[in-house]
Amino acid sequence: MSSTFPRLLLQQARQRPDVVAIREKRYGIWQTMNWHELSEFMSHMACGLHEAGLRRGEHVAVIGSNRIRLYGALLAIQALGAIPVPMYEDSVAAEYAFPINNAGMRFALVEDQEQVDKLLQIREQCPTLQAIYYDEPRGLRNYSEPGLASSDVLLEAGQAFLAGHPGFIEGEIEATQPGDVASMFFTSGTTGTPKGVVHTYFSLISSAQAGADFDGLTSGEEVLAYLPPAWIGQIIFSYAQWLLCGYVVSCPEAASTVDIDLKEIGPTYFFAPPRVFEARLTSILIRMEDAGWVKRTLFAACMRLARRVGPRRMNGQSVNPLERLMYGLGDLLVYGPLRNSLGFSRIRIAYTAGEAIGPDLFTFYRSIGINLKQLYGMTEAAVFVCLQPDHDVDVESVGVPVKGVELKVADNGEILVRSPGMFKEYYKEPAATAEVLGEDGWYHTSDAGYLDDAGRLHIIDRVKDVGRLSGGANDGAMFAPKYIENMLKFYPQIKEAVAYGHGRERVCVMLNIDYEAVGNWAERRGLPYTGYTDLAQKVEVYELMQDCVEKVNQQLSRDARLSGSQIHRFLVLHKELDADDGELTRTNKVRRKHIEEKYRPLVDALYGGLEQQDIETTIHFEDGRSTRIRATLSIRDARTVDPASSDANGARHV
Repeated sequence: MSSTFPRLLLQQARQRPDVVAIREKRYGIWQTMNWHELSEFMSHMACGLHEAGLRRGEHVAVIGSNRIRLYGALLAIQALGAIPVPMYEDSVAAEYAFPINNAGMRFALVEDQEQVDKLLQIREQCPTLQAIYYDEPRGLRNYSEPGLASSDVLLEAGQAFLAGHPGFIEGEIEATQPGDVASMFFTSGTTGTPKGVVHTYFSLISSAQAGADFDGLTSGEEVLAYLPPAWIGQIIFSYAQWLLCGYVVSCPEAASTVDIDLKEIGPTYFFAPPRVFEARLTSILIRMEDAGWVKRTLFAACMRLARRVGPRRMNGQSVNPLERLMYGLGDLLVYGPLRNSLGFSRIRIAYTAGEAIGPDLFTFYRSIGINLKQLYGMTEAAVFVCLQPDHDVDVESVGVPVKGVELKVADNGEILVRSPGMFKEYYKEPAATAEVLGEDGWYHTSDAGYLDDAGRLHIIDRVKDVGRLSGGANDGAMFAPKYIENMLKFYPQIKEAVAYGHGRERVCVMLNIDYEAVGNWAERRGLPYTGYTDLAQKVEVYELMQDCVEKVNQQLSRDARLSGSQIHRFLVLHKELDADDGELTRTNKVRRKHIEEKYRPLVDALYGGLEQQDIETTIHFEDGRSTRIRATLSIRDARTVDPASSDANGARHV
């Protein structure tokens, strides 16, 4: 694609100046900006940054949630040929120091007081950081730090500069080429120090265009931008494709209002990780369990019909007249109101990725008429590698390669990708770049999988995580921890799981309960509890978890490759795994090795045959506070299944 994001904005502003481009909710009221107004904002902000000293090729930190002015700031930085580096707004202060120092950033554009406080806290550690500009002034009136100012200062200076240099911005935009660096995204640091993934305009726009063409996106789409802008997926869905297609992006008022805003907007194009779809389904099931007998009976009957008919309708398969009539009645009474309650009444395309999605969860959404599909991608490939076409959707695969993408499987089972959307390099890390990106353009994904006869890609696990059991009756059995963890998380009562087994005789797991789902389950049974730790260690909760674990063992026993890696022992952790405690990445991926080191006494107890283990843990909060909690955790054995006697039962249904 021979364009850049500022050029795309100018094109939209020329062709559709008065059409709404973006909106955000403030104090319960939607505020809008059309394409012409956004173009003017970009120009004024860019000129202000130029006056402040920002120059072509420099990196600029951008920290905040989805707001109109921060999107305009991204465009303004790029209009000058500089490089925005979005960072996670919920990171602790110390996590900003490495990227700022690594890229020698002099400027930071942030949303509010929270981000200002974090940057001021680490300012002495970041000698290059000269200026911090904030968007929301609330709480900052009495701050008098050098280099700290409102972004309004930039806008005023830029407007004055532009009045005397009317062609300046157009000249700067034209000087930027598609092959120039557009943005940099830092990886989550699952396996060590975060790496800066460098993308050009060509790579980002090529990937965005391929995805838009695949699903026929138009200017008529509505998108809710609620995920962190630091995640490249959000930039693709709500920035790159937005500028390409010209649809409307809406920014919710806060994380707590997303559900309400989702219903008000009624997006047609939606992305969410599986945990979001899981949480919404869990909420539905909790409400139905609390409903009266008539509603529960009607819901159960309609869902039985939907599971039988809905997926066939979504895949374009034949449905007989009686089924069509009955489904239409179910849509009037249950499915339609349910979609509306979820905020999915207008959904045309819904995607999920990042983790495996449970078959029952996947089937539920497609059964009630929501076109939920899976995609496969990564930061280095600008998200889109494989997508699922309409009418050819199955839970076992992640789809087929999009236009321009090539796939092949190495001898060790690793998936290799070659794509126009491939990143340029890891910033200042040539050795790390060469390790994963060959001179022939093939990127080593580190994912293990295979291509079926129809060209669909199937993912098994991370190559480095696929291991073997050692010793005992299952010596040499394949062990795929992520696969097992995902199977456990298919159950709504389990929020997180961490599996161990490589080099050991058997598989053991540590579990996190879903506090909302299990709490509701406990309340309906009159089971009292004082908080997460107390609930997690209840005997009744352990029996609930044991039932889930043994159902997973039943499923594993039917897979010849994985039947030897059934779960022998488990425990329920006394706290939720948290990114602030270093147990998850900012994208909520489990840091398995870190957890093993942190909870070494628990791992030793699992494999040492103990029935209980004391543990003391420090919990960290976003405001810098910390506290220590102590608990005595129970450890249980789980029943395993002889593959020779395995039957076809044990599947969970919604």
